[in-house]
Amino acid sequence: MSVAAVPPSAYADLVLDRLPAVYGAAADPARAARMRAYMKDVAPFLGLPSPARRELSKAVLKGTAPRPTESDLTALALRCWALPEREYAYFAVDCLRRHVRRLSSGFLPVARHLITTVPWWDTVDLLAAHVVGGLVAADPELTAVMDAWIEDADLWVARTALLHQLRFKDATDADRLFAYCLRQAGHPDFFIRKAIGWALREYAKTDPDAVRAFVAAHRDVLAPLSVREALKNVTA
Repeated sequence: MSVAAVPPSAYADLVLDRLPAVYGAAADPARAARMRAYMKDVAPFLGLPSPARRELSKAVLKGTAPRPTESDLTALALRCWALPEREYAYFAVDCLRRHVRRLSSGFLPVARHLITTVPWWDTVDLLAAHVVGGLVAADPELTAVMDAWIEDADLWVARTALLHQLRFKDATDADRLFAYCLRQAGHPDFFIRKAIGWALREYAKTDPDAVRAFVAAHRDVLAPLSVREALKNVTA
C-alpha cells in the first residue's frame, strides 16, 4: 500500500464523521492563537487544552470498535493528518498509542509519513517513543531500519531513531543508543542535540554509571547541551 493511499475503513468513516463536529464545537479561538504561537506557527489550532480534548475524544469514540485493525488505524491517522488543525493529529497519536499492539512492522512506513508531514516535536516525540518504539520492541528486525534512520538527512527521522528506545529501560540496546548519539553528536540543530541528551538522561535512570562513563569518554565531541541534559539527574 502506498503511504499516500488511505485504505477503506468503516471505523475511520464513523470517527471522522464525528470528530470535526465534536472538536469544532469546543473551539476556543483566543486559546488557539496562543497555542499556535507557542508551537511556532507549525499549524493552526482549535484551542483545546489536553484534558478537555481527551474528554471530547471519549465522546467521539463511544460505540466504535474497541479493537480497530491496523488498516483502520492507518486510515484514521492519515485522514486526521490531512486536517489542518493540530488537535486532529493529537487525536490520531492518542489512538495509535492506545492500540500500538494492533500494529505490525508494516506500519513503519506510515509512521515515517506522519513523522515527516507537518513535523514538530509535539507529534514526533510521541510517535518516536510510543509508536515507533513499540514497533521495534515487537519486531527487533526493525533495528536495521533505525540504523538507517539515524543517518537520515531529515532531522525528525534522525530524532526518532535517537528517541525510539526512550521507554525501553532494561531492554535498551545501550551500544546502539551510544552509537547513535556519537553519530549525531556534531549535528548543528537544537532538536538533535536535545534528543541526544534526553535519550541519555532517560537511560541514566536505568544505568547511570554507563551514561556517566559514556559522557566522560566523549565530552569532547558531545554538544554542551547534550552533556547538560544527559547528566541532569546523575550524581557525580
